[in-house]
Amino acid sequence: MAEVRRVEEGLVTKEELRDEKDEKISGEERDVKEVKANPKSNRIATLDAFRGLTIVLMILVDDAGGVYARIDHSPWNGCTLADFVMPFFLFIVGVAIALAFKRVPKQQDAIKKIVIRTLKLLFWGIILQGGYSHAPNELAYGLDTKQIRWCGILQRIALVYLIVALIEALTVKMRPTVLGSGYFTIFTAYRWQWIGGFIAFIIYMITTFALYVPDWTYTYSDDDAWDFQVKCGMRGDLGPACNAVGYVDRQVWGVNHLYNQPVWIRLKACTLSYPESGPLRDNAPSFCLGPFEPEGLLSSISAIVSATIGVHFGHVLIHFKGHVERLKQWVSVALIFIVVAIILHFTDAIPLNKQLYSFSYVCFTAGVAGIVFSGSYILIDVWGFRTPFLFLEWIGMNAMLVFVLGAQGILAAFVNGWYYGTPAKSLVHWIQQHVFINVWKSQKVGTLLYVIFAEITFWGVVSGILHKLGIYWKL
Repeated sequence: MAEVRRVEEGLVTKEELRDEKDEKISGEERDVKEVKANPKSNRIATLDAFRGLTIVLMILVDDAGGVYARIDHSPWNGCTLADFVMPFFLFIVGVAIALAFKRVPKQQDAIKKIVIRTLKLLFWGIILQGGYSHAPNELAYGLDTKQIRWCGILQRIALVYLIVALIEALTVKMRPTVLGSGYFTIFTAYRWQWIGGFIAFIIYMITTFALYVPDWTYTYSDDDAWDFQVKCGMRGDLGPACNAVGYVDRQVWGVNHLYNQPVWIRLKACTLSYPESGPLRDNAPSFCLGPFEPEGLLSSISAIVSATIGVHFGHVLIHFKGHVERLKQWVSVALIFIVVAIILHFTDAIPLNKQLYSFSYVCFTAGVAGIVFSGSYILIDVWGFRTPFLFLEWIGMNAMLVFVLGAQGILAAFVNGWYYGTPAKSLVHWIQQHVFINVWKSQKVGTLLYVIFAEITFWGVVSGILHKLGIYWKL
């Protein structure tokens, strides 16, 4: 009707109108052809590569950390290679949330999607780390529900995802589509995300330093049952025995539902084999054999900040189209967090501590994640060095599958179930012992090479094949 009115009013002739239509149609056809020719032209490969790198790090430190204690989790204060895995996970989850909820057509559908994905993560977390699965070394399944472990890696990711994704979905109408000028406009545009992270920080800090921690007891079962009492009666302690993080978990979940192999057993105060595991000292403190939940409730509240920082990186990716502008935002924020963490740690104000998920640890690991992400972006998406990192992309595209079958040892357990004579004579054990350890005449070198080639390389190849077949496991 509008076109007819334009002709009647003499604003355009029929011939000119026909030319406009032809030009419009040809332009639309050209756009469609461009999209079909390069459907993933706008995809940032670094997202998948970073996710894949995190999975690779998890496999490396879990399976080689037993012989290389220096890359295993720090027994308490400090930060090792293994201590970067969880915050790297949460960081990339935050980036993905920002991109996934860039537009929210129907808020109710978005909330439903968030809740369903959270429940799926909780389900798999409890199955894999609640005690039901004994993979890969023990050929057994099942647990006493009186001792089920409620917390774990996927459970923490589920909680953090739920909170951060809900904030992102519910505030979509409160943020501008176009940013104004100035460095801080992106922070003010997404102030509700930062407010959510700040609330999590306040809850964690107040609880950590103000909550009174009384004495507590636990029973350690070996051949016999041993009862231990840990003397506390204090506030604001950041040591292993009397911190508020452990107290909250003992009160909420119960002492029998916590992780019963905490890393603090490798402390110098507990064992002569420090930093490796070994026999306890004769005068070891009473807490050394006690349970502690590294993915507990209060520490998971602190972990919300890790994902919030990741969300910020995702927002930068959305609003800044130039490489230089993106990198300026990312690197500057990352360096600020690293400097804050170093000051807090080396002044002994708040030491780096993965088990407590301390604020300095949040800042340091998020800052390092930002630097690694920025470096990967330069190499892969700016300079185009994509081929050497394709295996990380493939693993990142199927992160859940590799996590379950590889990092949690489900495939290895399946293979171990087919043995000759005794469970120690399975294909997995034979390859590890005869192809790697015996050839190199070294437990350490053989184990490391086994992890690199028989696990990481294997899953890189499998993920590549699945990618070519278009097979992905998504929650």
